[in-house]
Amino acid sequence: MRHQSKVTTDLSCKAIRLSILTASVLLSLQTAQAEQASTTKDVEVRELDAVVVTATRREQSLQKVPLAVSVVSGKELDKKQKSTLETIVSEVPTVNFRANSSNKDSSLFVRGVGTVTTSPGVEPSVSTVIDGVVLSRPGQATLDLLDVERVEVLRGPQGTLFGKNASAGVINIVTKNPTKYLSGFVDVYATSDHEQRIKVGASGELIPDKLKANITALVGKFEGNVKNLNNDKDVNGYDNEGFRTKFEYTASDDLVFGLAVDYLHKQANSPNGVVVKNTSASYAEALGPIRVGLENRETVEGTQSRIDDINQGIALTADWTLDNHQLSSITAYRQWKNTQIQDGDQLKEVTQNFADIADRGDVNSKQYSQELRIKPLDVGHFNYVVGLYLSKNKTDEIYQRRSIWYDAGNSDYVTDRGRADYSTDNTNYALFGEGTYSFTDRLRVLAGLRVTRDELSYEHARVSTVDSGVRNAIRSPYASSGSTSETGISGRIGPQFDIAPNINSYLTYSRGYKGPAYNVYFNMQSIDTPVIDPETANSVELGLKTQWLDNRLRVNLAAFHTSYENYQANFRTLDPSGFPITRLVNAGDVYTRGFEIDSNFKYSPDLNFSFALANTIARIDDFKCPANDPSCPNVNGKPLPFSPDWKANAQVDKFISLNNNRRLELSTQYSWQSEVQYSLDQNPKTIQPSYGIWNGSVALNDVSSDWRVALQVRNILDKSYASMLNTNGDRVNRIVPRDDERYFGISVRKDF
Repeated sequence: MRHQSKVTTDLSCKAIRLSILTASVLLSLQTAQAEQASTTKDVEVRELDAVVVTATRREQSLQKVPLAVSVVSGKELDKKQKSTLETIVSEVPTVNFRANSSNKDSSLFVRGVGTVTTSPGVEPSVSTVIDGVVLSRPGQATLDLLDVERVEVLRGPQGTLFGKNASAGVINIVTKNPTKYLSGFVDVYATSDHEQRIKVGASGELIPDKLKANITALVGKFEGNVKNLNNDKDVNGYDNEGFRTKFEYTASDDLVFGLAVDYLHKQANSPNGVVVKNTSASYAEALGPIRVGLENRETVEGTQSRIDDINQGIALTADWTLDNHQLSSITAYRQWKNTQIQDGDQLKEVTQNFADIADRGDVNSKQYSQELRIKPLDVGHFNYVVGLYLSKNKTDEIYQRRSIWYDAGNSDYVTDRGRADYSTDNTNYALFGEGTYSFTDRLRVLAGLRVTRDELSYEHARVSTVDSGVRNAIRSPYASSGSTSETGISGRIGPQFDIAPNINSYLTYSRGYKGPAYNVYFNMQSIDTPVIDPETANSVELGLKTQWLDNRLRVNLAAFHTSYENYQANFRTLDPSGFPITRLVNAGDVYTRGFEIDSNFKYSPDLNFSFALANTIARIDDFKCPANDPSCPNVNGKPLPFSPDWKANAQVDKFISLNNNRRLELSTQYSWQSEVQYSLDQNPKTIQPSYGIWNGSVALNDVSSDWRVALQVRNILDKSYASMLNTNGDRVNRIVPRDDERYFGISVRKDF
């Protein structure tokens, strides 16, 4: 549905701006050959910037790290106005995102593997780390990015250095440190569809040679791109505010302390999906004026789905130099509070055929973590890091459901209610170490090991007005509890060999481990009480990191094969009474294999190309059907959910010098992916066909005065798609992504 408030004049202006932008980009590319002809090799052509990462818990060159890493700079994210981790899926092809109406139910996927569950008794498969602090719950990874230096995507099992919830990969966020000299910025962004965002920041020295600090604050609002016809309001928007600050205190030449504090309050009114397919005539009648279709952006929810989310934390760091070693400590506390309200029936009101179902969930998750690491300062032939880790997470959740339904026997409406109080307590201890021994200047061997001890317990109690069985998605009263403990082993080993000064290779074997789990949720019953066994991964990766043409061309390649045993996943099935449910199970054996390409080419000082490609064949190898489930389909050989076989991203950046130290910056980016299945049970209704999104921008940058004004256009081809598809009875719902239709944005940034 196009917003009817858009008038012809507005559309014409947008078309003109789009034509100018497209013509400018194409013209710049056509003139590139002529510019290169007049460019001298030694004077004007500059090499690519060196990239330093902390993927091995110590700073190393990207080209020397023996694992597949993609890096997205904070500067690039700021230019594109990409403010959340969800937006990096178009930057890094091996990353996918499971979107949902609530961020509590969202999660990240790497190389086709992620977490598909809302149970607090399950760890994520992809670990999100901010300045060394691991986030314990998948929903926490939806926070806004503030003052980011870079985002590192570590692909494949990373349990050796990053722990048990890194069996598929790690998103390592590194924020900016305070600067010695006073600096600051203001960044303002506004779009044609009523999104506004302001970021401000400052950094500098508070006590000469002793104390430095920085702070970044954000306020943002988006009205939304879905219309609720019930109240004629725009929904699927957000209202966010938050800040992040860091202090760095130099106590002596050998001792430096750091303190980081962050807070983010997010409110959103995302609907519980919009209906795109429906085979029920009575439900179609209840939907009223909605025109069901693949591009539908309308809803009639009577209970407005919304979330209220607070993500906050504090971390104290210390780096102490001891002779030839450095001892580092990270002490952190985080709290995540989330309230979600959802309309389960997606209708305006109760009818004789459909119940009015509304849910409310309140989550309060608290985590404490302590990590100690030691590493040598004078590396020599042996470079290593050894550490101890402790974390404790307690999650309390209250989930309530109200169902109003028509009792035909009594010719009256009845209200049922259910409430479940449940909690999980997870304690994790680990001893880890990883080192690299250099036999020669060209040959090195990497080896690492982590021993993890998990202690997990849960308690659950539900009260309801349903006497027995289940009625309108509310079960009868039930209570249970349980506890378990496991010891897991993670590790990595393999050689590195420098084929040439700028051609480095590695071959590694990695073992990943994801701890035991419980399927704890509102309608939990006796079949959900058994412990879910730990998930293990065995991975082989062959990598090649190369630089060519005087370091103007960087091409990194990786090929991998990872097999998972006791894969933990949600699966739609039937309970013993025949009621359809989604259960968390040890789904059996799965694998993911493929290859990846990351490349950058500085053709000239004013023309850059980047290209990334991922071929990920993620398949179910041997699925274990839940016991006593005659409806269980044969899904062996089928794709894992949220894993397209192919994804690619290409970008071109062109700079044109103007007078007075100003330059014109033209950029165009295209991201494409093949079809993706959103359901493990291989429902043919939950397949998103292949699609591509084309973005572009033109900016004027004053280098001497440090200001930049940019005009951006998102989704130039106006392509509609689904970031999530799920079924509910006879209908199919989709989650509407932010860039589901074309829109324009203007950003203004001033640095001081």
